[in-house]
Amino acid sequence: MSHLSFFRNEPAAPGIPAMAWLLQGWSIEVTPRSMGRIGSLGGLLPAGTRVYIAHIDGTSIKDMVATARRISREGFTVMPHFPARSIRDRVMLADWIAHYQAEAGVTQALLLAGGRRDPAGNFTSSIDLVESGLFEGFTRLHFAAHPEGNRDIDPDGSNKGAMAALRWKRDFASHTDATVALVTQFGFDAEAAIVWTERLRQEGIDLPIHVGITGPTRFETLVKYALACGIGPSLQVLRKRHRSLTRLFRPYTPDGFVTVLANHKARNPDCTIEQVHIFPLGGLAAAIQWAADRTGKASLGPHPRTGHHTGSL
Repeated sequence: MSHLSFFRNEPAAPGIPAMAWLLQGWSIEVTPRSMGRIGSLGGLLPAGTRVYIAHIDGTSIKDMVATARRISREGFTVMPHFPARSIRDRVMLADWIAHYQAEAGVTQALLLAGGRRDPAGNFTSSIDLVESGLFEGFTRLHFAAHPEGNRDIDPDGSNKGAMAALRWKRDFASHTDATVALVTQFGFDAEAAIVWTERLRQEGIDLPIHVGITGPTRFETLVKYALACGIGPSLQVLRKRHRSLTRLFRPYTPDGFVTVLANHKARNPDCTIEQVHIFPLGGLAAAIQWAADRTGKASLGPHPRTGHHTGSL
C-alpha cells in the first residue's frame, strides 16, 4: 500500500493566514543534550507533536533510547535518527531497533546516511538501512533530503546520485505500508527550495516534503551551522539579508522564508510541500515560542494531513 493514498493537499481554511496554516503540524528536532537542559516538553509543545531525536556521532544508544522513552512518556510522537554510517552491521541495527521499540514504543524513524566520512561498517546510505528489512512494521519512515545538493552523494557537484536515490525512495513508497516523506536540511533561500520541490515533481518524485527551517538564531550561529552542514547558495542569501551592522545584532527568524513557502502553497495547493520541520539552532524555547506566536496560542483545529491539533501552548 502506498503512502500516497493518505496524502492530502488542502488549501488554508477561510480566515486562517497561509503561514499559520503551513505551520500547523510542525515538527522539531532535539538531542539528548538539549533535552537535558529542560524539565519537560509537556506544556511547551502541542499535544502529539512529532519530535525527532538527532543522533550526533559519538552519542550512546543508551542516551538516545532514554531520551526517546522520556519524550514518549510525555505523550509526544518520537522519531529517532538512524545514521547509516554510524551503524556497524545488521546486528547492531537490530539491537537499536529492539531497544527503541521495547523501551519507548518507537514506530517511526528518520533514515539518513549521516555526516561521518568513514562508515563504521557496511551501511553507507539510508537505502542500505531499508534493504536490511529491519524497518518492516514501522508506520512512518522519513528520509533526509538536500535541496542544495550533497557532496557526500555527488562529489562532482551534480545531483545525479541524489536524484537516483530519490527515485528509489519514491518506488519504495509505492510498495510499503509505511508513510514515507522527505525532510530537508534547513536553508535560507525559499525560492530555491521551491524550485527544487517542483523539479522533483517534474521528475515524477511526488513524495511529501517537510521543509527544514531554523528557529530564531543569532547570525553567527547560523553561519557556523550552515558551513558545517554544507549549505552554500542559501548562505549567500542570508549574508545579503544581514549585510547591515544593525541587522547583524538581531536574531534571524524564518518568517520571510516560511511566508514565501506558504504563499506558494496557497497558490499551488497540489505542490508537495506538506509542512515544516524546525531545527532549533538558537535553542528549543526560542523555536517553540516562535512557532506558538505564529500559529496563535489557541488551537487552529486539526491539521489536515497529520490530524494533530496545534493545541494551546
